[in-house]
Amino acid sequence: MKLAVNLLARDAVVLAEAAEALDYDLVLAPEGYRNDAVSVLGLVAGRTRRIGLGSAVMQIPARPPATAALTAATLDSLSQGRFRLGLGLSNPDVSEGWYGVPFARPLGRTREYVEIVRAALRGGPVTYQGEHFALPPANRSAAPLHLYAEGYRSDLPIYLGAVGPRNLRLAGEIADGWLGVFTSPDGVRDAVAEIGRGRAERGLGLEGFEVIPSLPTAVSDDVIEAAAQLRRQYCYLMGIGDSDTNFYCELARRFGYGDAVERMIAHLGKDDRAAAEAAVPAEFIDMTGLIGSQERIAGRMKEYAAAGVTTLSIMVSATATTTEGRLRVLETCAKAAQSW
Repeated sequence: MKLAVNLLARDAVVLAEAAEALDYDLVLAPEGYRNDAVSVLGLVAGRTRRIGLGSAVMQIPARPPATAALTAATLDSLSQGRFRLGLGLSNPDVSEGWYGVPFARPLGRTREYVEIVRAALRGGPVTYQGEHFALPPANRSAAPLHLYAEGYRSDLPIYLGAVGPRNLRLAGEIADGWLGVFTSPDGVRDAVAEIGRGRAERGLGLEGFEVIPSLPTAVSDDVIEAAAQLRRQYCYLMGIGDSDTNFYCELARRFGYGDAVERMIAHLGKDDRAAAEAAVPAEFIDMTGLIGSQERIAGRMKEYAAAGVTTLSIMVSATATTTEGRLRVLETCAKAAQSW
């Protein structure tokens, strides 16, 4: 099992350079309320030489598929073939509230989007008539989509962020890898099973398919103290938008922490963030993250590897610490991975 790191925009270069020196396989740039992925990856591409670069994820509602293809081709060319395109729909609040793009029929939208991106990356002129995307629009004539960027690959890997069973099966069917977040080893097993069903639709097995969950990580000999370093990030993500449609709240409920979710939401409604953060159960953090000593983290890594993870991403961006603290997390996880 290889290691990756989820970057933090303000520390992106120092974290990427450290990860490369520690022989991590991949750096991943998230995209959301705090920063876009492309700017971070462009900076990191110029400051590293060997490590893979991935978006985790470039949001599908934010860009037409032609823009995503052009961006991917450019980043791959600039990095001399190190880029991997991670795509995802985000959630209804972001899709509709930020970009004004309806969230309805997400599976069909994702399938068509990926088809157009792959066609563009093959290098020829692209026209497309689907339910969600039309290039050009019906009854119109226009020059077809055609990339002229230099040095990119027609087989550039495409990863999908996916959560539910149907999305996971789609990832297995049309993508080269899966990007997961906040998941347990059992959750990975369930996801891999669904991905396998999607792969079987194309007559393929799981060989060569990347399984990459990103796990909030904090290091301390005191497990409760380590969990406390992650509570702010969990509360932030669980507090986005409507709790009825929020993925992280849904996950916590699925694991049996519905009462804690309601307490957290109630505290947020009263603008008491400290109480809301305190309401996030340490047990939930432990189930879906990497916390504790180097030895404890090594044991958890073994569980994820046994569940089918090919690359484990260390989400140092979730940890309430300094740049030096995040570097210590990277070093500790590298040592943990080497110890078994």
